[in-house]
Amino acid sequence: MSGVVVHLPQGGGGADGGERRSEAVTLRLGPGEAARFGRGSPGTPVELRLADAAVSRLAGEIRVTDDHWQLTNHSGTHTYLVENPEGAGEYLRVPPRRVGAPVPFEFARVVLPARGELPVTFQVFAPDHVYLDPGAVGGPWESRTVTAYSLDETATYFLVLVALCEPRLRDQSRVAVPTTPQIVDRLRAPAGRAPLTARAVSSHIDYLAEEKLRIDGRGQGQGDRRNGKREEIVGLALRFGLVREEHLALLPSVPRPAGHERNPVR
Repeated sequence: MSGVVVHLPQGGGGADGGERRSEAVTLRLGPGEAARFGRGSPGTPVELRLADAAVSRLAGEIRVTDDHWQLTNHSGTHTYLVENPEGAGEYLRVPPRRVGAPVPFEFARVVLPARGELPVTFQVFAPDHVYLDPGAVGGPWESRTVTAYSLDETATYFLVLVALCEPRLRDQSRVAVPTTPQIVDRLRAPAGRAPLTARAVSSHIDYLAEEKLRIDGRGQGQGDRRNGKREEIVGLALRFGLVREEHLALLPSVPRPAGHERNPVR
């Protein structure tokens, strides 16, 4: 594992006594590195400041190892939750004073009890979960071949990737890559499930480009950066066969337009 990305969205860390909402923070941690979180104080510095009064000055710590990350709960009273947003309700509890609880999720949301209406939350992304090459069987670990791009085909980001690639897989030509609103519409969830928002789709595209496929868009202008990023993602995924025709079955079926049913043979 090359490391993790810790992201505290704006307001996700609660508000201080003056009702000022926490600022957005993004941290990148490599193997062996750690980040402490909590309310903090001059004598207790933290890398991730959570302003809610119910959060301890030093609430906990994230530590990155070679193949996973660990969560330590410094609270003497509060249990923390680590949720898998893509695991259909899957979560684990980290009880008070628990040291180094291993977290296996690629995406994780850490949830702390709070005094406000909403809990305090931040996200941890572990983009380099390593998968063996399907042909690598047996032999010592050091001699095995790992995949260059570790993609989880059950994750939402992979569904977004398939939707990006769908027009070119079906048309086999240089058709335009779908826009974010088009992907939102294409992945519209069935009744009873939360829809995928435009912001979520954009976040998945950024995650694919920056963490999973390691695309460098620094040579692009500001206006072309978003379109250029999608083009590069699709180009790389199709060139290396990361998305293939069989993956189209993962997408929701497209309903037939009204009036296009075939007439029965009489």
